[in-house]
Amino acid sequence: MNEEERIQKKILIKNVSIVNEGIIKTADILFFDSMIQKVGDIKMESDFTFIDGTGKYLLPGIIDGQVHFRDPGLIHKGDLYTESKAAIAGGVTSFIDMPNTVPNVLSADTLSEKYKIASQKSLANYGFVLGVNGGNIDYLIDTDTSKLIGVSDDGLYFTGKGNLLADNPDVLEKLFINCKSIIAIHSEKEQIIDENENLFRAKYGEDVPIKFHPHIRSEQACYEATKSMIELAKKHNARLHILHLSTEAETHLFNNNIPLEKKRITTEVSVHHLWFSDQDYDRLGTLIKWNPAIKTEKDKNGLLKALIDDRIDIVTTDHAPHLLEEKQLPYFQSMSGAPIIQHSLNIMLEFYKQGKIALEKVVEKMCHNPATLYRIDKRGFIREGYYADLVLVDLNKTWTVNEGNILYKCGWSPLLGTTFHSKVTHTFVNGHLVYANEQFHEMVCGQALRIK
Repeated sequence: MNEEERIQKKILIKNVSIVNEGIIKTADILFFDSMIQKVGDIKMESDFTFIDGTGKYLLPGIIDGQVHFRDPGLIHKGDLYTESKAAIAGGVTSFIDMPNTVPNVLSADTLSEKYKIASQKSLANYGFVLGVNGGNIDYLIDTDTSKLIGVSDDGLYFTGKGNLLADNPDVLEKLFINCKSIIAIHSEKEQIIDENENLFRAKYGEDVPIKFHPHIRSEQACYEATKSMIELAKKHNARLHILHLSTEAETHLFNNNIPLEKKRITTEVSVHHLWFSDQDYDRLGTLIKWNPAIKTEKDKNGLLKALIDDRIDIVTTDHAPHLLEEKQLPYFQSMSGAPIIQHSLNIMLEFYKQGKIALEKVVEKMCHNPATLYRIDKRGFIREGYYADLVLVDLNKTWTVNEGNILYKCGWSPLLGTTFHSKVTHTFVNGHLVYANEQFHEMVCGQALRIK
């Protein structure tokens, strides 16, 4: 990095509509030295870099609380550089990555190695959770978990049966008693899924039609897991977070009568469960095979309703790139998960354009609440003294997802051919302009997220 790159420019955005903390107001914003310096009526000075925000909207940088960036060990699918670059183009300035890389992140050493890799490769800010299963539970409870962003079993089932904590109540109870951090759980009952798999395999063999995926990874498998884990977490006053909620039925297990800061039980919805339904399997096949499964139109609508009325706390992506040939295999061999982080804000802005959700609520669920839920220091809000993670959006810019503008390393998207009616024009990370009108400025990497 040369001296010009090291010294951050003083950037002034004037006359922009700022969406923050439940209101939209037109103002100016000045930021440098990584931080927001002033919001208000600001006079232009000779050493300021000027950006005209007229007609555009400024949001806090999106914080994605659940991704699978594949680094280390699976970098033929995606890595911390490529996937963070796609994230930046979509307005995501910070992410929290799950532990199912190779090796699985089951110790402080592997966790530290991921932070080291990210410090050299990630364009966005980054945080990593520590994995937990029956094999490392004793190690984990001897660790100072209060210093962690969180612990999770998510994705670890790919390395073998029995790694979902929903099927291990003894391990789960031990974790709830001893863990001092957020416990983020993949909520499906593997036993129910196995029974359903056997039924459909007996009828169809190895190539089960994809439309039956939500019958195999069923509402029952999700609901029973979530209900039992909530009951156990309440028993021990544990800090439980249910990942990627997928059914309308589960939404009724969560409360909206207390502020997020006081909740001990929280949950999220991933954008694909809001955008797709089982009606899309005929068109897209295994490209939209996710775990938990995309379910019915009723589930999709119920999830959005629960997001708006605050039973669901945050929006995530569960971004999980696989090679296209890995997705196009027969049902039981096809990999679950898909890349979507570049388009998550676009999806939520499309709902806004359709009149389904307020713009202020989009910012609350994608920016403010992830910072609050994960206790992330000085991010997620547009406030003086906070990091200048910012996204400038044109709400009247129409564009279509095509092979030429997909940035995922795996090179495909289930959204190919989708037309959106809003577009990210600029993304700032820690005050640096990293993305502007489809051009990247990659001289500076992101920072590790700090918790309060």
